[in-house]
Amino acid sequence: MLRFFTKIFLIFGISVLVLSCKNEPFKIAKTKIVNPYILVLGNAQDAGYPQAGCEKECCKRVYKNPENSRLVSSIALIDPISNENWIFDATPDFPKQLKLLSTHLSKETNLPNGIFLTHAHIGHYTGLMHLGREVINAKRMPVYAMPKMKNYLSNNGPWSQLVNLKNIELKSLRRDSTINLNKRISVTPLQVPHRDEYSETVGFVIHLNNKKILFIPDIDKWNTWEADITSLVKEVDIALLDATFFKDGEIKGRPMSEIPHPFVEESMSLFKNLSSSDKKKIYFIHFNHTNPLLIDGSEAQQKVIQNGFLIAKQNMVINPF
Repeated sequence: MLRFFTKIFLIFGISVLVLSCKNEPFKIAKTKIVNPYILVLGNAQDAGYPQAGCEKECCKRVYKNPENSRLVSSIALIDPISNENWIFDATPDFPKQLKLLSTHLSKETNLPNGIFLTHAHIGHYTGLMHLGREVINAKRMPVYAMPKMKNYLSNNGPWSQLVNLKNIELKSLRRDSTINLNKRISVTPLQVPHRDEYSETVGFVIHLNNKKILFIPDIDKWNTWEADITSLVKEVDIALLDATFFKDGEIKGRPMSEIPHPFVEESMSLFKNLSSSDKKKIYFIHFNHTNPLLIDGSEAQQKVIQNGFLIAKQNMVINPF
């Protein structure tokens, strides 16, 4: 009799479990991360994906299937120990990226503890507008910026209004000088060559205890930089690198020398002699709307993976520990 009731109980329990799974087919328990980590908030170039005014096939696929859209390149640094987080680059997609960030936080507000800016191109700072009185009306949000970037925000509207109304509080960065955020985390800006119409351009080395993460979403060409990117990749644990264009000729009717970036094909050739473990550190990010790396399962994506590299994808968690 006892065996009979045990069987009935087991059958009932399994039935409930199956029905629960059917009712919530996509609910997956999250593994708790105990160390600081990176959350990819977006991987598209400044203009997003699809891009305004684009009627090419690369964007039509998104109009037909909006789930293929991508937010502008940005990352969040999350410290589950202190319950703090920081955003690197405030993009035009700032509202959606705050919402995405909130899914990884246990606190009530999804506002970061600070924002680090790489430079003054539209995809990297214009999201600051949402901190103003028309939207969030933030109180002294720390915004970390290099000297020219800081001067630009202080002396040009509408950004200067954010400063004057104390929606943001500008924090000075200096090249190669480290900022300590807490006892586990520090950040060092690395100045890189880029089209610096209004500000310098920097990447960042993020130090998480004994781990290092390199973030360079924009640079002209690796060989125009005084630093050796190959050596730098060997020194860090994760490298999120500029992959705006996959190859030369990608933009039709415009000389690509006007908008220099390292082509992904160039980068893969440059890094081909790295060990397999060093290649696995490299995540390509910051894709123009023409870049086939935005298309899951594309030949370009397969080529990157076959060559031993990785692709930064929206909502991806990158844990260096």
